[in-house]
Amino acid sequence: MSDVIRTGNAPRPVGLYPHARRVGDLLFLSGIGPRDAASNAIVGNVHDAQGYLISYDIDAQCRAVFANVRSVLEASGARWEDLVDVTVYLTDMAHDFKIYNAVWAEYFPDIDTAPCRTTLGITSLPTPIAIELKCVAVVRNKPE
Repeated sequence: MSDVIRTGNAPRPVGLYPHARRVGDLLFLSGIGPRDAASNAIVGNVHDAQGYLISYDIDAQCRAVFANVRSVLEASGARWEDLVDVTVYLTDMAHDFKIYNAVWAEYFPDIDTAPCRTTLGITSLPTPIAIELKCVAVVRNKPE
């Protein structure tokens, strides 16, 4: 049996799936991107007059993703420190990895408490975002 987690403090999923699912002490977060929870706008994207994406701010997108992950963790009764594994998807590894890695180091300054991490360079994501995180956490308390 598993518990489904949804929260209004994180952006709505882009498909028919929950923000997270808890099975025992494990919490599996669905892929989370850098959209704003209130407006659903993609943080850091710049569009031209016709609405075409012309640039994005990877630093802003990284920070937005981390904020969204934190919101889902908190809604699940978990904490930032409960993350044990993170898979990162970047659409431009050559350009964005250095910036992403620097932001990661701000959020996880201690290698002994940082979660495991795998970073993949991919060609695209379902929406025009440059980064998405897939996370697993261990949580021992039920959310209230």
